[in-house]
Amino acid sequence: MATTEPLHVAVIIGSTRAGRVCDAVGAWFTGHARRRDDLAVEVVDLAAYAFPACYPQRSTPSMREWAGAVSGADAFVVVTPEYHRSFPASLKQAIDFAYDEWQAKPVGIVAYGSGSCGHYAVEQLRTVFTALHAVTMRDWVGLDLLRVDIDPLGTGIDLSAAGIDGVSRRPLDTDDRLRAVAALLDQLTWWGRTLREGRRTQPYV
Repeated sequence: MATTEPLHVAVIIGSTRAGRVCDAVGAWFTGHARRRDDLAVEVVDLAAYAFPACYPQRSTPSMREWAGAVSGADAFVVVTPEYHRSFPASLKQAIDFAYDEWQAKPVGIVAYGSGSCGHYAVEQLRTVFTALHAVTMRDWVGLDLLRVDIDPLGTGIDLSAAGIDGVSRRPLDTDDRLRAVAALLDQLTWWGRTLREGRRTQPYV
């Protein structure tokens, strides 16, 4: 059962900012992930949740719905921009609205930024998820928005021949990026199956 049952992966769109490209990056990644028969991929967009501005004493319906989405997944891929060498406040708020639901599950990260490919956001997310007893994947997918064009439809098409400021841009679907996606999904699948079986055999401590 552990090897044939598809792994339920939640792809979390971590930005709620107006004019974001996070949903386009998420669509691009999800399109590749859904080509695998061993994964059942669901997109979970934080922009669809009416979270409270302040942390209430009691959970709101949106908070409970979000915690249910986290609880029902076997593994996660967080898609995030890098803001000022960190990740968005909207993503941190959502992460904090769940706790036990994250435990003993794997987390992959797809990050993007201008110049850094989202490196600083990734490192901070690793620390946060470690505190929540989740396992982050060694490999991750990084996109430099100064050197890659993001199609709003998430198809990976190079929309600009000239680029910006004289910088030559490349389409998303280059060999190095596809290798990064494959490596992340391979690791996520191994850890997801292993930890799912472990949780079923013995509840996490």
